[in-house]
Amino acid sequence: MEEEEEEVLCLLDKVLEDEDLFENELDLELECPYTPLECPYTPADASHMPFKGDIEKGLEMKKLVLSGFMASEEIYINQLEALLLPMRPLKATATTSKPVLTMEQIETIFYKIQDIYEIHKEFYDALFPNIQQWDDKVTVGHLFQKLASQLGVYKAFVDNYKVALETVEKCSQANSQFQKISENVKVKGPKDSKDCTTTVTMEALLYKPIDRVTRSTLVLHDLLKHTPKEHPDFALLQDALRISQNFLSSINEEIDPRRTAVTTPKGEARQLVKDGFLVEVSEGSRKLRHVFLFTDLLLCAKMKKTAVGRNQQYECKWYIPLADLTFQTLDDSDSCPHVQTLPEHEIEEMKIKISLIKSDIQKEKKAQKGQSRNVDRLRKKMNEQESCLLLHSPTIPFRIHSKHGKSYLFLLSSDYERSEWRESIQKLQKKDLQSCVLSTLELQVLTSSCFKLRTVHNIPVTSNKDDEESPGLYGFLHVIVHSATGFKESANLYCTLEVDSFGYFVSKAKTRVFRDTTEPHWNEEFEIELEGSQCLRILCYEKCYDKSKLNKDDNEIVDKIMGKGQVQLDPQTVQSKNWHVDVIEMNGIKVEFSMKFTSRDLSLKRTPSKKQSGVFGVKISVVTKRERSKVPYIVRQCIEEVEKRGIEEVGIYRISGVATDIQALKAAFDTNTKDILVMLSDMDINAIAGTLKLYFRELPEPLLTDRLYPAFMEGIALSDPAAKENCMMHLLRSLPDPNLITFLTLLEHLKRVAEKEPVNKMSLHNLATVFGPTLLRPSESESSKPHITLASDIWSHDVMAQVQVLLYYLQHPPISFAELKRNTLYFSTDV
Repeated sequence: MEEEEEEVLCLLDKVLEDEDLFENELDLELECPYTPLECPYTPADASHMPFKGDIEKGLEMKKLVLSGFMASEEIYINQLEALLLPMRPLKATATTSKPVLTMEQIETIFYKIQDIYEIHKEFYDALFPNIQQWDDKVTVGHLFQKLASQLGVYKAFVDNYKVALETVEKCSQANSQFQKISENVKVKGPKDSKDCTTTVTMEALLYKPIDRVTRSTLVLHDLLKHTPKEHPDFALLQDALRISQNFLSSINEEIDPRRTAVTTPKGEARQLVKDGFLVEVSEGSRKLRHVFLFTDLLLCAKMKKTAVGRNQQYECKWYIPLADLTFQTLDDSDSCPHVQTLPEHEIEEMKIKISLIKSDIQKEKKAQKGQSRNVDRLRKKMNEQESCLLLHSPTIPFRIHSKHGKSYLFLLSSDYERSEWRESIQKLQKKDLQSCVLSTLELQVLTSSCFKLRTVHNIPVTSNKDDEESPGLYGFLHVIVHSATGFKESANLYCTLEVDSFGYFVSKAKTRVFRDTTEPHWNEEFEIELEGSQCLRILCYEKCYDKSKLNKDDNEIVDKIMGKGQVQLDPQTVQSKNWHVDVIEMNGIKVEFSMKFTSRDLSLKRTPSKKQSGVFGVKISVVTKRERSKVPYIVRQCIEEVEKRGIEEVGIYRISGVATDIQALKAAFDTNTKDILVMLSDMDINAIAGTLKLYFRELPEPLLTDRLYPAFMEGIALSDPAAKENCMMHLLRSLPDPNLITFLTLLEHLKRVAEKEPVNKMSLHNLATVFGPTLLRPSESESSKPHITLASDIWSHDVMAQVQVLLYYLQHPPISFAELKRNTLYFSTDV
């Protein structure tokens, strides 16, 4: 008996240590499933392109979806196999005098794993030959239909899942040998992959079937999308999808994801001077407040929930008499509390959702003449997204102190607003103010009058705006900041330009500092991208060079605002072809500027250069061949300079460079001036970043090519991650070599820029938003087809898909040119 126990315990140790077990236990014994797909986009052979007709296109996409799914199935089967591996020796020890686990515990932990494994192994073995002999007659619908009909086994697994996890945890605590096994389960990698095995916890593997249960539904959606209705597979796949969806709805208790719309506060009567919605940081979290500035006090309130039909009411959170109010000095900045912030990509995703919902509302209104219930539902959805954006987008701190020791922190979206609040309070403080204490009754009366007093009536979200209000401008605003007058003393002066985007303002450009003058003449031109913008703001600052005054809070601007003003972007005025000259008056200072607007379509219209000796507007293959290089010289030099001294620049690639500098660099590269390197080292870094963007924008066709554009749009829309991976890598392989190498070079550069996001504020999503529409764009023939011409639709659909394509590659692990070209089939390492 002891010998038997020793043998079993040795077997258990082998589970932990010996990878050779994989060759004996439950081995798949399969050939590699991913025979390289012949590249259908060989540039030299246009007749070989699969996107000629719907049938060829559908077949190619269907094969990509299936081969991607096959790859993920192999990984999944390996994971199930790894779970089953320790089960036999554990069962063997259960009958000995020294059991590691009882039979009941083993049955609970490994419940239904064997059944699930056999279902997927059989499915895989049946599907594999079909992919190998792929043509238009191959049918796979019956296999998916059978797989869907066996999903019932997952119901039993899901019901037992929680108990299985609890049992693993309990047994790990009670038995060190099992703990070792459960924390070190070895999973085989896909055949032909470099990583032979990976070590995973049992808990992680037990989650895989839960994760997998929704996978077949995604794949079925993708397959149906690319299967003609007359194909014999169509009806079978539809049936499989119906079964899968019914199964999912039977096991998923739907949790209502709707969040209570964020509402806010308001404020007070004496004489109301100013009010508005601000984000307050309270106990480390963000709260939307309505703040009221009265002639003698500042009151912060929130809206109370009331019964239907009753007037809105406000609850006072705090108030400070203006006589007791002070602002934070620079030395106080150490005590800034930690504030929760959403990652930049989540903020961007909210904007994307808002744009899409706006577009859907417009379509519904046209279809139903505004009477549809769907419009109300969509408005509610948009209100939730916009309120969330309003709450999480501001980052500029505005601190208020009471002389009695209490401090409050607001977050604003712009230095402009902070300056307005500060100036309004300081103006009132010049009067002879008395401190005051309000009784509970007085405070109640004052707070209850807030509803009638408020001047800002609604939270600044679309659902509270008039339907007829302008949707804003989408495209590029060209602004020349000429000069400024009205300064009383010489100073170091510069201007910044802000435009509104999705309800809050974003800094888009900054002039040079004009030193020691009362009459700066900048004459600098900027190109600013607009996303539904309605307003341009100009702020004039005095530059502070005294480093002892620098604030430790990197969001705090210590340069002094000399003046600020704004102008409405009236489509009629701005959209003429001529420059429109204007003057903004600010605190006695006048800033003269000119502007004109170019729609997104016109600004990205590509016109090949007539001079083939230059680089701008010349095919990338011509330039690399002439230079005998793999990546154009201009791309290499701009990237090198940005990485040398611009990678920590706030807003790099987002903040516009001066247009005249960009044009000077363009001319230098086009004529191959010997002084290019000297020019680059002396030039403002935003101009160099702008030159790189301009180079890609002026290519005769986008870097990712006109021909592949429809395929990229198809690929990014795939739901199944494995199918998407297969397709997106396949498309990269299909690019001409100069385009591919240049794209991969740019990709790695942008990833390095994003690594400095805490300093430069440029996330992967920000960079994808800047570069996506430039690198990927429909050909002239595609974009000339009839489509919806709403400005917001232009942004919402094509542009967002282009951003998502670039973001996909930016978020992907490093992609090697050699690996890609070596007919590497499938890159993902997990399901």
